[in-house]
Amino acid sequence: MPAPSASPLPTTDLTPPLPSQPVADHLVIPWAVALAEPQEEARPGLDMADALPELPVLQSLLARLTEQQWLHGDEYQLAAPHERLLANAVGWPGGEAAAPPQQATANTADAATSNTDTQPAQAPWAALWAHLDGLPAKPDEAWGLLTPSHWLMGRDHLTLLHPDELALSEAESRTLFDAVRPLFESEGWQLTWGAPLRWYVQHPSLAALPSASLDRVIGRNPDLWMPNHPQARLLRRLQNEVQMLLYQHPVNDARDARRALSVNSFWLSGTGTPAEQADKTAHNTGDTAWPNWPLHLADAPRQALLRGDLPAWQAAWQALDAGPLRQLSQALDAGRPVRLTLCGERHALTLSQPTRRPGLLANLGRALPWRKTTVSAADLLRQL
Repeated sequence: MPAPSASPLPTTDLTPPLPSQPVADHLVIPWAVALAEPQEEARPGLDMADALPELPVLQSLLARLTEQQWLHGDEYQLAAPHERLLANAVGWPGGEAAAPPQQATANTADAATSNTDTQPAQAPWAALWAHLDGLPAKPDEAWGLLTPSHWLMGRDHLTLLHPDELALSEAESRTLFDAVRPLFESEGWQLTWGAPLRWYVQHPSLAALPSASLDRVIGRNPDLWMPNHPQARLLRRLQNEVQMLLYQHPVNDARDARRALSVNSFWLSGTGTPAEQADKTAHNTGDTAWPNWPLHLADAPRQALLRGDLPAWQAAWQALDAGPLRQLSQALDAGRPVRLTLCGERHALTLSQPTRRPGLLANLGRALPWRKTTVSAADLLRQL
């Protein structure tokens, strides 16, 4: 495939960077590929794996590494595979493999609604993010992340647009935050401003309230991802009240006048309580339950796909091949133990150097045990 045209790699303000180790010999790539089915409206019939550019370093690594572990799941779980992988790495819940895939349904709404009813406990990301944003979050408190957003009304369903498309300034964000704050405080929820696209809420009820990751909801119908939970009734009411309050707010009037997207709702994610869920013996720092990840999280492909930007995704992969993947290959040459984890929308696969034979597992490439696999990067990504 010819090299894609240059496209600036997107950045995001949705969550603060996780505490990780960029020089670690474990490289994790979230959203290495997207499923074609959830993106049909934007890119009908596209097989994302076929759009992968030439990646000689990745292909070389696949010939030298072998399967270590699969983290199986499906595209209707509230957390994306990389989020479940990261949760599992520090002893948080939500890292478990999914139950056996349910029977295909006539429409995806049935599957999404079913899974919001049967999700396991989830990782308390919002409390960690609040801590990283310098807020006085305690590991024994239940937090959630409120992301101001624009819900686009189509002919037959809603779509939650990427919040970065708002280009929300700090002044606008703080003004809207101050406007909606009394609605939450009247219910006993404590609302705290963290960044233009990061508002935090704290309340004991958030410990048990399931919430879908922003990665699952961006570009999709948020109604399908609302939790089917007793505590969700209050959440829905607050969303309705916020929507009514923001409808004719002066900030949105000014944005409409300059043809900018209005802020007309929010999304709640990352709910949970760290102290009740963290494994106190795994990767914790100091005397708190805040974890640190001994890995390098390569986020550029994820950022590109959440924006639906195929050229940026291709460019992100090329940058990985020339940078972090090459460094991983050099670490392998030096005899250091390395791991590579590729995450899709359903599964995550971790590869490491073989103990007995070279190459990816035989069943991936249909190769005999003593022969190197011929599986391509595209074929492997299709399985994620």
